[in-house]
Amino acid sequence: MPATAQTSPTPPPSLPAAPPVPTAPQFAPIPAPDYTTDAAWLCRPGRQDACAVDQDVTVIAANGKRKIARFQAEKAPAFDCFYVYPTVSLDPTPNSDLDIGPEEKAVAASQAARFAQHCRVFAPMYRQATLTALRAAMTGQPTTADRNLAYLDVQAAWHEYLARDNAGRGVVLIGHSQGARILKRLLAEVIEKDAAMKRKLVAAYLIGTNVAVPPGADVGGDFKTIKLCRSADDYGCVVTYVSFRADSPPPTDARFGHVEMPGMVAACTNPAALGGGRATADAILSAKGAMLSLEQQGPWTKDGAPVTTPFVSVPGMISTECVSSGGAGYLAVSVNAAPSDARTDTLTGDVVVNGQVLKEWGLHLIDMPVVMGDLVDLSDAQAGAWRGVPRKSKRK
Repeated sequence: MPATAQTSPTPPPSLPAAPPVPTAPQFAPIPAPDYTTDAAWLCRPGRQDACAVDQDVTVIAANGKRKIARFQAEKAPAFDCFYVYPTVSLDPTPNSDLDIGPEEKAVAASQAARFAQHCRVFAPMYRQATLTALRAAMTGQPTTADRNLAYLDVQAAWHEYLARDNAGRGVVLIGHSQGARILKRLLAEVIEKDAAMKRKLVAAYLIGTNVAVPPGADVGGDFKTIKLCRSADDYGCVVTYVSFRADSPPPTDARFGHVEMPGMVAACTNPAALGGGRATADAILSAKGAMLSLEQQGPWTKDGAPVTTPFVSVPGMISTECVSSGGAGYLAVSVNAAPSDARTDTLTGDVVVNGQVLKEWGLHLIDMPVVMGDLVDLSDAQAGAWRGVPRKSKRK
């Protein structure tokens, strides 16, 4: 029989190669901080550091008249402040190193240094999730930022502060954004469960983060026993809010003002009026505009006169009120503009990307400055209540 010709099977058409799955770049581990050394602290009392800088304020009245309010730190503070700064690191790594950069110095000057008017300020450096990591996450890129690492650093700093520096003094915890989230966890997992630590708590200012409470209640949710502060005479409690322009409330996709815990809402306590209602805020703002903002501040008065101090106060121009709307709880910030006002009535603080205001962020960049004078006065009043000393302030 003749041989049968063998034919090769026709190969299937080639398929395009699958696109590579993006992976986060790998970086060498950053050594842990040693909080027994002063170098691991952004701020400590008795040093010329980020919290010992010029805090003078130009006070601009509605009629345009100006005066300089000179800052004076308390020489012998009766209580302490423990501050954890927000996401500011510009390091290229997902978690920051422990070198004190200009961004850490600037945010401490804006948010923490003014508290030295009444307290000793302690602020640890920590391996925070960086702005680099945040921007990657916001654009859908992978990131290996370790937020637990940041928390463990602050927890270690807290224990070192208690062992080395506290000596039974009352302490105000102050945090913004990432710093506030870390302190919220520290309160829930450590301080609330330790009676001796809890007795030292004057107050916790958890600003620019969401704290969950049951609707209409001051306790429950994120904390089992620690309540919201409702008076300057309250202590061992929490002050918390996220700020939005009154005419631009949190959208449904807002990063702030909503909580994930079922049946809970985002708490809001107004430092200018803890008892509730609308009040004129004692805002102390950067003369150059909000840190990290791409908005230009411009002149503070219509005559274009420059401001020569680092900070500005505009009495009567800004009001704040806790609002619950659309399922969101937030601090509504109003600018009381008037045509006869010699001031420009300009307030920057929105997060702007590619020329667009990201409304879901609200006024996150000025969460603290918009009521800074109120917060500083409140810390003194609450520390006095903690010590059983009649308060000097007339705050409600």
